[in-house]
Amino acid sequence: MTTQRRVLVTGATGYIGGRLVPLLLEAGYAVRVLVRTPQKLKDVPWVEQVEVAEGDLGDLASVRSAVTGVDVLYYLVHSMGTRGDFESTERLAATNVATAAAAAGVSRIVYLGGLHPDTEELSQHLRSRAEVGRILVESGVPTAALQAGVVIGSGSTSFEMIRHLTDVLPYMPAPQWVRNKIQPIAVRDVLYYLVASAELPADVNRTFDIGGPDVLRYGQMMNGYALEAGLRQRPIASLPVFTPWLASQWVNLVTPIPRSLAVPIIASLQNDCVVHERDIDQYIPQPKEGLTGYRTAVRLALGRMRDGDVETSWRNASIAGASSNPLPSDPEWAGHLVYTDLKEKHTAAKPEALWRVIESIGGDNGWYSFPLAWAIRGWMDKLVGGVGLRRGRRNPDHLHTGDVLDFWRVERIDTGRFLRLRAEMRVPGRAWLEMTADPAPGGGSVYRQRAVFFPRGLGGRLYWFAILPFHGVIFTGMANRITAAAVGEAAVEVAVTNANATTAPDAPGSGRPVAERAA
Repeated sequence: MTTQRRVLVTGATGYIGGRLVPLLLEAGYAVRVLVRTPQKLKDVPWVEQVEVAEGDLGDLASVRSAVTGVDVLYYLVHSMGTRGDFESTERLAATNVATAAAAAGVSRIVYLGGLHPDTEELSQHLRSRAEVGRILVESGVPTAALQAGVVIGSGSTSFEMIRHLTDVLPYMPAPQWVRNKIQPIAVRDVLYYLVASAELPADVNRTFDIGGPDVLRYGQMMNGYALEAGLRQRPIASLPVFTPWLASQWVNLVTPIPRSLAVPIIASLQNDCVVHERDIDQYIPQPKEGLTGYRTAVRLALGRMRDGDVETSWRNASIAGASSNPLPSDPEWAGHLVYTDLKEKHTAAKPEALWRVIESIGGDNGWYSFPLAWAIRGWMDKLVGGVGLRRGRRNPDHLHTGDVLDFWRVERIDTGRFLRLRAEMRVPGRAWLEMTADPAPGGGSVYRQRAVFFPRGLGGRLYWFAILPFHGVIFTGMANRITAAAVGEAAVEVAVTNANATTAPDAPGSGRPVAERAA
């Protein structure tokens, strides 16, 4: 009997890791995931099929525990979007993994790094990614360090940046790097190489460049997207005054990509980013249908978005500077200054209809109150380097724990009843917004809405009182419109049910509507 091989995936809550895990399960591996916050996996469909280990790559003890009994380790963690000395943080994490994996007898490490030119003049983030690969290759554990450039897929940072720049701007003033050559790769091909790398021969210990079949200039990628999206091609003017710093501010303002992510992306585009060798083909044959071309990858990504089937997204990456602490329980508020805004409203709609409105809030559906005020708040957040309001949501109808919702993040969701959002906009304190749908005595439901704010210093107190006049407009309006929308939702549901009942074909000789016969 063959023993099932066990793999450990780090970064399972990220864009690539969240898509890789189900593919590894499908391939027959036993999967363990190492995450800092297991709660983020609460609603993912594969969580019951994996072993969840809580820990941090910066803590050697938790890494040692996680790698025990592991055959293959996937290193998919990176610090893009973080501030401070992230190079030291990444170096420590890679060193801990290298040390623990060698001691535990791990037979293979698979690492996904960044494609970069052979030059010492790399951006800070690319330099750090290259150093992580070097540490792992020199660990004594056979390592396959895959180096990919621009990854194209629904929800990827690179794709979203291209999409929003092209959608928003009919004419694009652009920095000189739009003329640099880039070799994008479809996310499906990245995942193909990652899964196959688990079975590489034991003597393979090196880096591999991976990329798609097309070498394009960045401007060509934008216009390739435009063609697939049914848009006219955009005139692009290369402007030498557009420094990397200015370009990242521009991307921050006209796309949902926050400045903390835009800066490293723009910095990595200052050089040509193409594959220098195809040695991976000697070990892993290309997919039967061949590598996915850029336009095809864009077409597939747009289809996933239209179907609301975006499995993972850049939006769910943790953002530097955003609050990550959960809301303390109410008894723990004792001794702390906290401001709250409570709203409660009865509605004739059933709790199920009310919940559907609550769960679909934000993104393209809006916030049911004073859109201009929300838009202004989003732009203010963007101007100070925050995430802004335009991150949207991964799925138009359903939310999971950890999902991003504009400048909020889902901290807790009890499907059918309760939603708590944690603010990730720049505020002098910590903020949450809760929405609840409860049955009402005698029928209908009760909508409860609570905003909670823990101010930080005098600035936090002044901030709360400065926005207090808007609460009556924004939060009261939210409560009124959400409950009104729930009534409308219920009315539509009744109308559809009645229409189906009267138009459905009857059974022979029945003479009665289907709904009546079913009773």
